[in-house]
Amino acid sequence: MTTTEDTTFLVQLTDLHIREPGRLAYGRIDTAPYLERAVQSVLRLPQQPDAVVITGDLSDFGRAAEYEHLARLLAPLTMPVYLMPGNHDERDQLRRSFPGHAYLAAGVGSAGFVQYSVRVGALRLLTLDTCVPGASHGELCGERLAWLEEQLDACRGEPVVIAMHHPPFRTLIGHMDEIGLLQGAEALEALVARHRNVERVICGHLHRAIDVRFGGTIASTSPAPAHQVCLDLSPDAPSAWTLEPPGFRVHAWSARDGRLVTHLAASGTFEGPFPFHDNGALID
Repeated sequence: MTTTEDTTFLVQLTDLHIREPGRLAYGRIDTAPYLERAVQSVLRLPQQPDAVVITGDLSDFGRAAEYEHLARLLAPLTMPVYLMPGNHDERDQLRRSFPGHAYLAAGVGSAGFVQYSVRVGALRLLTLDTCVPGASHGELCGERLAWLEEQLDACRGEPVVIAMHHPPFRTLIGHMDEIGLLQGAEALEALVARHRNVERVICGHLHRAIDVRFGGTIASTSPAPAHQVCLDLSPDAPSAWTLEPPGFRVHAWSARDGRLVTHLAASGTFEGPFPFHDNGALID
């Protein structure tokens, strides 16, 4: 729980790409130790989050053994953890592998989309399933958007965070935009614009920190615990990743201020903290 009475803390992890123990993502990187470091970084936060939401690509291929490995890696987290599928996941296997996560059970629409509404402290967390089976891009169909509109109408008095995997905006990283949200972005923005209590639209997929104005609020993506997508805004930029410093997002809702503040947190251990002064005096 929080250590500040009037503040709710929601941590966002994303794009874990966990494989079976000993297997390397892209034949090059063992993502598991990076997630272990991210989990420990969350547990070292001075204000422990009310919940953690993971905005997709939990696994690399949606296999049962990958989700079993993921469950072991997430086990040290003591707060509620909310899971969402990305284009690397398999929603039915996700449900089978995490039977204790009751919120996953009730599917939405004809395809059983993983969409749910949960209370996190003073926040309302609404999740959207943007996945298209067998494809890398995302879509939001009428069924998924109708569910969101119904939920938003039901919680007009609450601060809302909408979580989804594919970002509903162009990032200018060409090869990622080609597999971005290719259907439903305009309808989503119009819907969000009609609900001023939507504090944030948080997304994964990009393995980078990106922020944009969207529907009268802010839409953002988050870094991943392991590899990041290269920052190359050339229209013909190659599809590539890099081992830039990893991170995650901390979303803090202040009841006193009535607004959501988002911080970018580094994953790992670093020297410090050190005081800016010594016994009240500046250090020469």
